[in-house]
Amino acid sequence: MTSATVPSPASGSVHALAAATPASRDRYVDLLRVASLGVVIAGHWLMAVPVVDADGRTRVTNVLALVPALRPATWLLQVMPVFFLVGGFAHATALTSIARRGGGYADFARSRTTRLLRPTAAFLATWLLLALAAALAGQDEGLVRVALRTVVQPLWFLGVYLGLVALAPVMWRLHRRFGTWVPIVLLAAAAIVDVLRFAGHPRIATLNLLIIWAAVHQLGFLYADGTLQRGGRRLGLLLMGSGLGAVVLLTTVGPYPVSMVGVPGEPVSNMSPPTMALAAHAVWLVGLVLLLRGPAGRWLARARVWRAVVAANGLAMTAFLWHLSAAFVVLVAFGGWSGGAPGTAGWWATRPLWLGAAGAVTAVLVLVFRRFDTPRPTVIGAGSSGVAALGAALCTLGVLGVSAVGFGGLLEGRTAMLLIVPVTAPVSLAMVALGAGLLRRTPQRAGA
Repeated sequence: MTSATVPSPASGSVHALAAATPASRDRYVDLLRVASLGVVIAGHWLMAVPVVDADGRTRVTNVLALVPALRPATWLLQVMPVFFLVGGFAHATALTSIARRGGGYADFARSRTTRLLRPTAAFLATWLLLALAAALAGQDEGLVRVALRTVVQPLWFLGVYLGLVALAPVMWRLHRRFGTWVPIVLLAAAAIVDVLRFAGHPRIATLNLLIIWAAVHQLGFLYADGTLQRGGRRLGLLLMGSGLGAVVLLTTVGPYPVSMVGVPGEPVSNMSPPTMALAAHAVWLVGLVLLLRGPAGRWLARARVWRAVVAANGLAMTAFLWHLSAAFVVLVAFGGWSGGAPGTAGWWATRPLWLGAAGAVTAVLVLVFRRFDTPRPTVIGAGSSGVAALGAALCTLGVLGVSAVGFGGLLEGRTAMLLIVPVTAPVSLAMVALGAGLLRRTPQRAGA
């Protein structure tokens, strides 16, 4: 098991970082991380469709709502489970490294949470200022309000991920004691939650936001200790076949929609909160990951390919944070033009132009903000596990709150439900700030 700390071009030349890669590093994990985020970004760009209403106002909808025939494509484009798999691997390696140096829970929570919050803080601060300016200028309406609401929505994933960071040390201990039984029990619990959900208790479905992603995260632990790799091609085929079979049954015979992402107007979403259909989807994706490991490893042995992965990994998180911002810039630049009716030949013909423009704007934003996404060495120090856990929990709830409420209507006191509690954007941001402050209170000693 090797460290999963992602090299950053900001901390040295890509050539030097690539050349210094130890032979023991699992390069495939780095490829999975950047590829999963890249597919998610491209999927968001493809799904966003501007629509001009009868009153002349432009709004943004999901192409899947307009062209239902495209919904099965989400079985390939919904790759967020791969990112959580990689997260489990990264947390396993970080926990092992910190424990070897005499560190504990507070060191892990501080280092992993801070690594994610630095670029996120820059993103949130920028959009907070834009939201305040729009509100004070009386422009917080129409497409501006849509943008202020939409650009922060993908932060739900970061909030869940921060929650898994807070729980990772406990889940790692469970993994070391019970191994494969942990994800099995979690998936069984998720199935029970879904049964209760469809039996007339919809609020309980929120539990699966943690349970299902924690189960996928545990599979990352199984990858980190080599259990999945030892299963070889046979295990990969078994997971892929059983997962796909379950997805087909659950979306045809069962009550679940075909799309693996939320679709406006659909009574049930497989994603928000996740369902057993999404869990089955995650299982087949893990099987695919195992089957592609050998060919990908040979491909990554090429120096040029590995340099590209190193460069992309150093920019991936910043690109993810800003990719919807770039999409709205392009939308404004195109004047709401979408290239024709979604799903038509003309629309498909203009997708390269749309993707290229969004990619170009994202590249500019990455150049501006990537300095906030530079990893720092983990410093080991004595600290309170309780204070660190509280800080991580507040950061988790705060980021989830911002994702739920957005920045539209900032001065109007707009609220959204966070679990069962209504929150505003200022309250959510205050939770993030307080949580980060508690994590920073942890004493450190240099040179560890």
